[in-house]
Amino acid sequence: MPDHTPNANDGSALIKKKPIGFECTLLKFRKNREIEKGNFLEKMYMGQESEYIIQPVSSYQIKNLKVYYSLFGKEGETESADIVAVTKTLFVGTSSKLKPDSVYNYMVKGDIITYLDLNENPVQITKEELLRDFLDNNIEKREYLLGTDKAGRDILSRLLFGTRISLSIGFISVLISILVGVTLGALSGFFGGTTDKFIMWLMTVVWSIPSIMLVIAISLALQSRGVWVAFVAVGLTMWVEVARVVRGQILSLKEKLYVEAAKALGVGDLRIIFVHILPNIVGPLIVIATANFASAILIEAGLSFLGLGVQPPMPSWGMMVNEGYGSMLAKDSGYLVVLPSLCICILVLAFNLFGNGLRDAYDPQSAVKW
Repeated sequence: MPDHTPNANDGSALIKKKPIGFECTLLKFRKNREIEKGNFLEKMYMGQESEYIIQPVSSYQIKNLKVYYSLFGKEGETESADIVAVTKTLFVGTSSKLKPDSVYNYMVKGDIITYLDLNENPVQITKEELLRDFLDNNIEKREYLLGTDKAGRDILSRLLFGTRISLSIGFISVLISILVGVTLGALSGFFGGTTDKFIMWLMTVVWSIPSIMLVIAISLALQSRGVWVAFVAVGLTMWVEVARVVRGQILSLKEKLYVEAAKALGVGDLRIIFVHILPNIVGPLIVIATANFASAILIEAGLSFLGLGVQPPMPSWGMMVNEGYGSMLAKDSGYLVVLPSLCICILVLAFNLFGNGLRDAYDPQSAVKW
């Protein structure tokens, strides 16, 4: 991923809404504080905070240990910065370890530069080493393959991060719907009577409410927003279909001879349901879980579009569509809506096709003949 920072949130307002294939030169100022390093898994999942603050520049010039630069879009204005302060992490505050008149806690004597690091320890470096370090680490030519958003962030990185959000919410939501749906559907189909009537009434009530409205109601009832709310809200809207399928399968399977034999041997009802019956309906469950996965992605995108799902700065495809929608009237800004919308369509189509393939594999008689 081009942007490895948390939530792919590294950007600059100076390069907002730049087109596909945009390139620029970045002057990177080292942050004057210690950056906490995460382990490999934390970097893979959460990202790693950048050690630099980026400033897009149109031109720069090095002279006498200073860099003179013009910010992108402000070519008529020239600013300057000390290369030592740009390149190194310096001690903040007054110190008696250098001369009292030293500026920024560093001093230059001949070809040697002495500066104080974050722990107030004197460090020496030559001018040649400093300039080489500056050119290697503080000047970057960056290409934005899919352009930038309204905050100057890399759209490609945010789309890739949004993929992880959509897949995570889809997986957890499907898991919640299966746990709730299988439990209620199994109890309804196996015991029948009053239990079946009550659960069927509950399913009918939930089924009659539009899913997006139910998700909004759950989000408002929880008085919170964020990823975990999206997990719960989306998962609790999709259990009805799972429960209906499980109930129908158990109604037919509970009359089988092996179930009667288990009852005759004194096996408990719950053991019969979860050990003897449910393993025989894994096929239909996998098919419906795949279909629900695609539905969960769409519902999550709708929630984020309305501002009830994933919250900024964490990227979500639905939220990116919302951000781009507000910029559609601007010239050449249509890609801000098209790119995340295309990602949603492709991922949902992929899971729908995958679900159709699984359905045909588990039930060859339902395969479509062309």
